Amino acid sequence: MENFSEWYSEILEKAEIYDVRYPIKGCGVYLPYGFKIRRYTFDILRRLLEEKGHEEVLFPLLIPEDLLAKEGEHIKGFENEVFWVTHGGKKPLEIKLALRPTSETPIYYMMKLWIKVHKDLPIKIFQIVNTFRYETKHTRPLIRLREIMTFKEAHTAHTTMEEAENQVKEAIEIYREFFNELGIPVIVSRRPEWDKFPGAEYTVAFDTVFPDGRVIQIGTVHNLGQNFSRTFDLEFETLEGGKDYVYQTCYGISDRAIASIIAIHGDEKGLILPPNVAPIQVIIIPLLFKGKKEIVYDKTRKLYSLLKEAGVRVKIDDRDIRPGRKFNDWELRGVPVRIEVGPKDIENKVVTIYRRDTGEKYHVGEDKIMDEILDLLEKIKDNMRKKAKEKIERYITIVDYNADIPIEEIACRVKETLKEKKGIVLIPYSEKVYREDFEEKIEASILGITEYRGEKYITVGRTY
Repeated sequence: MENFSEWYSEILEKAEIYDVRYPIKGCGVYLPYGFKIRRYTFDILRRLLEEKGHEEVLFPLLIPEDLLAKEGEHIKGFENEVFWVTHGGKKPLEIKLALRPTSETPIYYMMKLWIKVHKDLPIKIFQIVNTFRYETKHTRPLIRLREIMTFKEAHTAHTTMEEAENQVKEAIEIYREFFNELGIPVIVSRRPEWDKFPGAEYTVAFDTVFPDGRVIQIGTVHNLGQNFSRTFDLEFETLEGGKDYVYQTCYGISDRAIASIIAIHGDEKGLILPPNVAPIQVIIIPLLFKGKKEIVYDKTRKLYSLLKEAGVRVKIDDRDIRPGRKFNDWELRGVPVRIEVGPKDIENKVVTIYRRDTGEKYHVGEDKIMDEILDLLEKIKDNMRKKAKEKIERYITIVDYNADIPIEEIACRVKETLKEKKGIVLIPYSEKVYREDFEEKIEASILGITEYRGEKYITVGRTY
């Protein structure tokens, strides 16, 4: 993909995913097709969270200024990005109201009312909402927004630090499985101290690489320790009858998950959607010839009913346009499987199947179509995952060195690599290199420390 940025903008428009023409910078509209992709994607995340005991909630959008200001270190990280409501109608408000940049402060205010004794713990809740940040950098649809329209944030509270640590591990595994379901390969790293979430003990982040070689953060997990609970007085009576503050974690994923599906799997023809998030999994296209139309329509309707009853998201394209244009339309929209039904296919008791992920076209006996489609949808998902992993592996470069090499020389090697190849550079971990001033020398971002093939590496890349 020669010009990813141009391709990405075009695909959002042509595949009718997201309309950027809303008259506020950094805000857009999910169109019906894009909204369905969003819904099926986050339904997977809902299921994974609920399987691990999380419960969904919904908190208010507005946060009073005095409540937001209560956690000084946290809000300091967002103070230049907050949108404020200052009037109710024409009347100035006594206390300004913030449009939530994130929800730690309102959620922890309410947790204080809910938590009294150890039996009230653990709490594991999540919500999928919109958040607002006055983004001053170059905004990009679904990547860098002023209104983040899909923000899944989970918040948990525990009796011990050990429980909180275990919760972080669980969150990481949930996210791994989520991105695995989407076929999105990830690099998981512990963020540098200077890049952790404001108020956290530490942050673990999930990154992937887009076709332009830039790294994008698509998920984060934070161990908050007792930093927020002390501020919000989240105290509980222990089993022994004493008092302690709860230990907390939080973790989030945004619209960037949708952007990643589009970017990582797509090709020059358009989208390639994983079957589990595709609004239409199978498109049936009748090939009509004079005198044979009713036979073809009858067969397509039977196929439609068969697949629909099996739970497949299926559609018949009976528009009065040429088949070639139909093929192009559905390839653009990334429909995983196309079935073509023509008079000759009916005579031969077969249907023609086309795979969007490989471009393969073949015939299947009509008596085997149901098993073939269900099996094929799984094969496509597995193949997409494999191809995406191979892509990201090509973007990973290990820059080795020995202890005698000056930092400036290591920095020069990293800069040259990112200039020529882009993607992610892994540097064998050492305290000498893992310093804030090294980031300036490489003119890129130290993403953190990651485990890669059993070794510990410093992860570096140019980011969105």
